[in-house]
Amino acid sequence: MITPGKNVLPLITDRRSLRAFEPKILDDESIFLLFEAARWAPSAFNEQPWRFILARRQDTTEFEQMLSLLYPSNRLWAVNGSLLILTLAKMFNSHDGKPNRHALHDVGLAVGNLSLQASSMHLALHQIGGFDTGKAKEIYSIPEGYEPVSIILAGFPGNADLLPEPLRMREVNPRVRKPVEDIVFSAKFGSGHSISHPTQHSNENDISSLE
Repeated sequence: MITPGKNVLPLITDRRSLRAFEPKILDDESIFLLFEAARWAPSAFNEQPWRFILARRQDTTEFEQMLSLLYPSNRLWAVNGSLLILTLAKMFNSHDGKPNRHALHDVGLAVGNLSLQASSMHLALHQIGGFDTGKAKEIYSIPEGYEPVSIILAGFPGNADLLPEPLRMREVNPRVRKPVEDIVFSAKFGSGHSISHPTQHSNENDISSLE
């Protein structure tokens, strides 16, 4: 019998957006693997609209420059990360120059790949929306047609007890997600769905049946 959440890949269910990081250096091979995973994401017309600007902890000037883009409340804990990544979306199609309305979606897919790769390497990520996009465009000479999306902090999980409240509590509280019934519909929006609940069925091939 399938238990909701239990049979989903642990790389997905165990992932957390941490704020407690160990201030350590992340080696270049690991950094490369994160972007190697990102580039294999699917995209509309195979446009691959994702772009990344990175700042490694060991490159102090570059790291502090990207750190300065964050709002102060985020900078407080992001300072301990190993890697900062500014994600960008190319907002037009190469084949016709028209706006690519799927660009942000596709950047999200690439970042999803990057996140799962990080989890498989026992690294922590936190994706940050609170930063100065205008300043980012200026500092990094981002050309027209490209938009900053987020800044990702990557690194090694740290001690949550060292965080100030209420950040410490948010770090240790259980992850909460809406149930499938709230996000999936049949026929029309908000109508509920017609999927049989997995707990109503059993299958000898289900993982939980082997426990």
